[in-house]
Amino acid sequence: MEALDKMFKLKENNTTVSTEIFAGLTTFMTMAYILIVNPNILSVTGMEWGAIFTATAVSSIIATLMMAFFARYPFALAPGMGLNAFFAYTIGLAFGWEVALFAVFIEGIIFILISFFKVREAIFEAIPKNMKLAVSAGIGLFITFIGLVNGGLVSMNIPDVPVSLGDIGSITVILMLVGIVITMILLSLRVKGALLFGILATWVIGMICQGAGAYVVDPEAGMYSLIPTGVFAAPPSIESNNIFVAISNIRENFNIGIFDFIIVLFAFLFVDIFDTIGTVIGVSEKAGFMTKDGKLPRLSRVLMSDAVGTVVGASMGTSTVTTYVESAAGVAEGGRTGLTSLTVSVFFAIALFFSPIFAAIPAFATAPALVLVGFFMIQNVIKIDFKDLTEGIPAFITIIMMPLTYSIAEGIIFGVISYVILKFATGKKKEVSVMMTVLAIIFVIKLVTQAGGY
Repeated sequence: MEALDKMFKLKENNTTVSTEIFAGLTTFMTMAYILIVNPNILSVTGMEWGAIFTATAVSSIIATLMMAFFARYPFALAPGMGLNAFFAYTIGLAFGWEVALFAVFIEGIIFILISFFKVREAIFEAIPKNMKLAVSAGIGLFITFIGLVNGGLVSMNIPDVPVSLGDIGSITVILMLVGIVITMILLSLRVKGALLFGILATWVIGMICQGAGAYVVDPEAGMYSLIPTGVFAAPPSIESNNIFVAISNIRENFNIGIFDFIIVLFAFLFVDIFDTIGTVIGVSEKAGFMTKDGKLPRLSRVLMSDAVGTVVGASMGTSTVTTYVESAAGVAEGGRTGLTSLTVSVFFAIALFFSPIFAAIPAFATAPALVLVGFFMIQNVIKIDFKDLTEGIPAFITIIMMPLTYSIAEGIIFGVISYVILKFATGKKKEVSVMMTVLAIIFVIKLVTQAGGY
């Protein structure tokens, strides 16, 4: 205990070993779905499912360990959602998984270089205080939206309607609502580990319903068995999908033009930069890590951990590794140090050998935790200066665009552009840093080229 306290400065951060472990387990439980979802998505390109599973777990372990010991923050990393879909459906199916994996590998190397020269750190620090608070609040709404969709209470599958109420009579929706009620009560009673206990309680109730016949297993409807089919399973080999195989195949058939490849590379770079920055800002604001002038100590180490994670992930055979917004669940449970991240890494390592158990944890069980983490994060909205419209309007746009575009990066893009336009239009250009102006110009170019189909 003394060694852990000394290593992670637990007393200095007003936390304990038990709190950190609970926080790490909670974070892991809310993001464990990636172990199943990532292989499901990437395997459509022809990559081997088992190899992707192992690559997903091992890259998450290594990147999160680096965050634990090098950056010493309670942030967890894993292959990112959205980026894996772009990898598979946009690039992998069109040009082959080898091209997509090579692009991610090059992206990671570029990230290491720009992190070393503190380019990403400069971008982070250029974002004004009110915008950072807005990013945190926006991510809160985004996480809540993800939770509601994962649980089925909100549906995105109705023709001609962006979103609607899901099937309120569905057993999965009912179980999610029960989970939300349980978690709310536990949080209100200030029970330590409330989010984790809410996840476990919802899962157990689901297993009882399955045993009683109220929950019917139907894979075609996305309803899988909640009762683990086994306990132990050896990790599959990654020899079929790694970067060396990809490069070997590319040498024989590089079926994409250089210009198109550069566009693909830029797309990976762009989304990952601002997804990561947005996540770090949001979770850091919630945890109280930010200084009064809006800076984050050891930021360069956080970004370097993220960059190294991407290179490691690509080397092993998975899409871009990034800092996970679900880290906010552990922070909400009191996680404040790298010990939380270390705990997440340990559970990813355990999952490598006990995949049947973790594969049985359903999305509706983790949904209540995400919904209520969103509640904690959106509280930062009260700190935003809405009286100054040149600050308040961009903050509002940032907040609302994240859930509506289903992207942290898009929320930042529209927030930055509106901020710079308003400041220049109202004679307050001195309040805009050079970096913010440059970012706004880059974002406008990005939107114009996107609108033109490039």
